[in-house]
Order: sequence, then C-alpha cells, then structure tokens
Amino acid sequence: MATVEPQTDTRPATKFAVLLRDDLLPWQELNVTAFLVSGLTAAHPDRVGDPYEDADGTEYLPMLGQPVLVLQGTKEVITTAHRRAVDRGLLITVFTADLFATGDDQANRAAVRAVPRAHLDLVGIGLHAPRNAADKVLKGARMHP
Repeated sequence: MATVEPQTDTRPATKFAVLLRDDLLPWQELNVTAFLVSGLTAAHPDRVGDPYEDADGTEYLPMLGQPVLVLQGTKEVITTAHRRAVDRGLLITVFTADLFATGDDQANRAAVRAVPRAHLDLVGIGLHAPRNAADKVLKGARMHP
C-alpha cells in the first residue's frame, strides 16, 4: 500500500502587493505600478532572483523572485490600507496624485514631504509583508481586472 505524502505549501511566507486607486487611467496604472514595485525591489534586494538567459545564451536582468499582486480599490480603501500599514509598522511605497506633475526623483520626494500623512492624495501603495499582515492591510481591495 502506497503512502501519500502530504502536500506542502510552496507559496512564499510573504506577499508583494500593489494597491491602485480605481479611477486611474491605464497609463497611470502602469506608471504607478512600476514606481511602487521599484521601491519594493530596492527595499528587498534579497527577493531578487538570478539573471535570466535564453537558449542562445543572451543574458537578461534578474527580476523579483515571487509574484506581485496588483489590486484596486476606492480612495477610501487605499486610505484605510495606508493607515493599517502605518499602524502595523510596515514600510510601504506611496504614490500620490501630485507625482503625476513632477519631473524627477527630488521633486517627487518634495511633493510627498509637503503634505501631512492624513492629507496625502494617495493613488497607490505598495507593500511587502507576511501574508497574514498583507491580507489584513489590503482587506476591502479587489484583484485588478
């Protein structure tokens, strides 16, 4: 009689996620996602995998070694998720509506710095956290279509 090995959970213990406001234009969604993920990658270089190579030996840059969930929600959902993340002491990336009008990294940081946390016009946040914590922070958000 054969024994059946129990299946192990192969999902990472952590979750990368981007939460976008649901009223963004498609180009804005892509731009915000790219910026938020770049910050998450910079903060978690240990999560970057090895470089890629095709069958012809052409080399490609490495990428994050686990999926990034892309979610969306209303302004209220993002504001609540932001508060929950900050209350839990999670470091997150933020993108505010003001950043669509800036032209460089220094101007981006100045635009965020000029606004108190409670008044940030958030259009997206990104996080990397244990799955449990991420799920609690992102409660109310839905998968991006």
